[in-house]
Amino acid sequence: MAVANNPTVRRRRLGVELRRLRENAGMTGEEAAERMSWSGSKLSRIERGQVATNSDDVRDLLELYGVSDPGLRQTLVMLARESRRRGWWHVYGDVMPERFEVYLGLEPEASTLRFYQSQIVPGLFQTEPYARALMGAHPAPVSREEIDRRTELRTRRQELLLAEDPPDVWVVMDESVLHRCVGGRTVMADQLAHLLELGERSHITVQIVPFTTGAHSGLNGSFDILEFTESDLYAPRLVHLENLTSSLYIEKAKEVRVYTVAFEHLRTAALHPERTREVISEVEQCLRRREEEEPDEE
Repeated sequence: MAVANNPTVRRRRLGVELRRLRENAGMTGEEAAERMSWSGSKLSRIERGQVATNSDDVRDLLELYGVSDPGLRQTLVMLARESRRRGWWHVYGDVMPERFEVYLGLEPEASTLRFYQSQIVPGLFQTEPYARALMGAHPAPVSREEIDRRTELRTRRQELLLAEDPPDVWVVMDESVLHRCVGGRTVMADQLAHLLELGERSHITVQIVPFTTGAHSGLNGSFDILEFTESDLYAPRLVHLENLTSSLYIEKAKEVRVYTVAFEHLRTAALHPERTREVISEVEQCLRRREEEEPDEE
């Protein structure tokens, strides 16, 4: 993977190494932060790769941890310098929540992406009109210009699915997603047709958990699981949770396993991909018939 071109990856690599060195030095995060006259949250964000840090801070941490190896010191200082470079998405900083920058850096580095959605189509699979309708429903005022910029960002992000070496993507959605008519019947029908088209790609699997399943392991909300092959750069898997105002990244193996097991339960409870295609197609056709009989008002 093109690690050298991804600042988020560099930040996470640096954070992993700094956390390892702190633990080898026998220090807790609170102790190290206090010695550096930092807040605990600052050190935590550096170790999680959520913020860039400068080379002087890295040198001070290495002194604190007693790291004398010149090669290692040079490598980590260089990572700090490189981590401050910006990714392609920085030009959308005016419309992109800062918390989402981390995710945009991690997503293209994952070898496998697993999405469970209980309410809407995952962002990577959204058509432009569907995405615009969702943005227009956001509780915070969003201008037309901002919606245009956000849509452009989402379209750029979706290029990942068409890459030469794309990740394996597995999407499980609650059946309610199909029946929530976002943007009107035509927009929703086109969105379902897009799902069917994407599901034909060999690296993409789409499944629906039917209403008849009853209680299942996804009732507590949507989540993403990102899995990486570069285990020296990341925890092998992490979970991403998002709400209206924040994002949460879960990396502890025990907690990640809970979500991994939950996804496996959802995958098992869901309809087979072929039956899923039939159900999506049936809903799409129903929407188009209804639109012909009674067109949506413009």
